[in-house]
Order: sequence, then structure tokens, then C-alpha cells
Amino acid sequence: MKKVIFSMLVLSAVMFAGEDVKAQQFKVAVFDIDYMVQAMPGYAAVDSLLQIYQQDSLTTEYNIYQSEYQRLDSTFKSDSAAGKAKAILDYTAGKRQEMAMNLVYWQQIAQRKSEAKRGQLAQPLYVQVANAYQKVLETKKYALILKPQTYEFGFPIDNLFISVAKELKLTSLPQELLQVGDDPDAKTAPAGTKPPATGAKPKTN
Repeated sequence: MKKVIFSMLVLSAVMFAGEDVKAQQFKVAVFDIDYMVQAMPGYAAVDSLLQIYQQDSLTTEYNIYQSEYQRLDSTFKSDSAAGKAKAILDYTAGKRQEMAMNLVYWQQIAQRKSEAKRGQLAQPLYVQVANAYQKVLETKKYALILKPQTYEFGFPIDNLFISVAKELKLTSLPQELLQVGDDPDAKTAPAGTKPPATGAKPKTN
């Protein structure tokens, strides 16, 4: 009987130990590649180039739609008065309708074009951040990565913005990105050991 009880106690201890190991292995972190790209020093140039694109290219495109609509409308009215064939009138009316729809939905069209242009301009930054992020993941082995807006603040979580910033050799991060979690390297550093200069926590802006 004593052997049975002892065996049960050993089994329970092993099970609890296994649960502790699983809990320790289930590492959770927070990161968002879009936020990290926007924190890159080169992102200001993306914003500047995007503004130029919006002011020049998109404004020109909108003006073309306006003038083309007016031309087609004038042509349709002139052809109607001249009694031209229905096929010609239908063709002109269809083209005029296309221009009208472009004008009506211009805000959505411009937004879509702007986002596509932003992605094109920021592509080199996305590549840099993605490579650094991948290196961090290869060394830290997280089970779950959350976006900043998907969990309640105060939950114990590793801040990969800090780790990726170190990998990218950035010297600072926006304050809002520093506050979303804990520095993963600060947890693992031995007591009394100063981190290397290249691994220092980025300063706040």
C-alpha cells in the first residue's frame, strides 16, 4: 500500500513539473511590423514622398477625370442634338458614366492609391524590419506574438519592439512602443551585468 501511495505521489510530482515546464516554455511577446516600420528613421522620407505623390500625381489625375467628364458631357449633348446614331450616343454616355463614377468615389480611389504608393515607398524598410524580426524570433522562440491593440496593458509580455530595435541598431523608439511590454533582454541578463553598448535599450524620443 505504501508503495502505491508513493508511486502516486511521484506521478503527481512529475505531472506538476511537466505543467511548470510547459508554462515556462509558452513565451508571449508583442510586436507589429507596421508600427516598427513607422518608427524607423527613414520613414519620414516615405511620408514626404507620399505627400508629393498626393499633391502632384493624384491631383493631376483628379483634374483629368473632371475635364474628361466635361468633354464627354459636351460631346454627348452635341451628338444628341445632331441626331447621331444610338450606338455612338450609348458609347459616349458609357464613358461619361465611367468618369462620373471616378469623381463620385474619388476619395476611396485616392486612399487606395495612396496606400499602395506608401507600401511601395516603404518596401525597403519593411525588408529591413522583417529580417531583424526573423533573427530575433530565431533566438527567442516565442509561442505567441500579439499586436499591441489585442491585449490589456499590464499583462506580463515581452516587448519585441525593443529587441528588433536593438537588432536594427536603433538608438531610440517612440515612447508608446516602449510601454507595451517588458524588455526581453533585461529578464535574461545576469544580475549586476551591464548590457553591451549595441544592446542597450533604445532611448525614448
